[in-house]
Amino acid sequence: MYNNAAIEHLLLETDAIYNWDYRVDNQVLRSLYEKGKRDQWNGSQDLDWSIPVDPENWETFPKTAVPIYGSDIWHKLNEKEQTNLSYEFTTWRISNFLHGEQGALLTTAQIVVAAPSMDAKFYGSTQVMDEGRHVEVFERYLREKVLRSYPINKDLKTLLDAILRDKRWDIKYLGMQIIIEGLALATIGLLRGIYHEPLLEKLLKYVMLDEARHVAFGVISIADFYKQLTEKERQEREDFAYEACVLMSERLLGQEVWERIGLPVNDCLNQMRTASLTVGFRQLLFSRVVPNLKRLGLLTDRIRSKYEKMGVLRFENDLNSEQELNN
Repeated sequence: MYNNAAIEHLLLETDAIYNWDYRVDNQVLRSLYEKGKRDQWNGSQDLDWSIPVDPENWETFPKTAVPIYGSDIWHKLNEKEQTNLSYEFTTWRISNFLHGEQGALLTTAQIVVAAPSMDAKFYGSTQVMDEGRHVEVFERYLREKVLRSYPINKDLKTLLDAILRDKRWDIKYLGMQIIIEGLALATIGLLRGIYHEPLLEKLLKYVMLDEARHVAFGVISIADFYKQLTEKERQEREDFAYEACVLMSERLLGQEVWERIGLPVNDCLNQMRTASLTVGFRQLLFSRVVPNLKRLGLLTDRIRSKYEKMGVLRFENDLNSEQELNN
């Protein structure tokens, strides 16, 4: 039986595109499809779910992973409260991975339907499998190991709804593959250097390898199309990308955590917005997004000042994403 309370309906209007020419149109994308088939993994068999996990153990989920660690707010907490805050942030982060992966699952299914390229449909079919697997493993980790979860963040939900509702096939790539998946890739990279719980480490490693291909899929699929945009069309995509980045930056403030544990929400949000440590961490997460926006021609003089205010233009020439395209 379905849990009706968990079901949400979203009215969508998406074009379905057949392509009766099955020849290779983009060899790079077809090669990525081969890698997508080759690198499939099974979350039930390739992860050791017998590993015990203590989410309150600072050796595996260190307190330094809490964004306000070392702040005045942090030092006012006793040890038990600090442990609980570390636990809540771990839960919140994994919960948002889970919800984002379901959004990616739905969006990639739309890409398979709406993308005009048969090579894109081929690769998209492997990503649908990837995203289903990601939802599976994050949900299982929360349910069996962390023992609780958070609902989806409102800013993430707003962006996912906008991507799913938009009829333009390239906007689905831009919002999901370039921005959301790019942020996920950067976040996982940072968390792998922080969390030392063996099961989560391996889970994140597998997911990160998938996400790198997903970002590459987005860049490869729309790069040539974006060279043909009119000025008006390009500006529309510039604005969409910037607004999506703003939403995702707000998502990183952890408002749901502060509300749940009863800390002064405004003080905590201000700490997250202004403290150099947390600002630097949030900016670093855009290191996988900004270079690809530049590659796609969406960092023109018209929009650059807005990204400059976000403090993320320093990543525009980062070579990480270029390396991932060649892996």
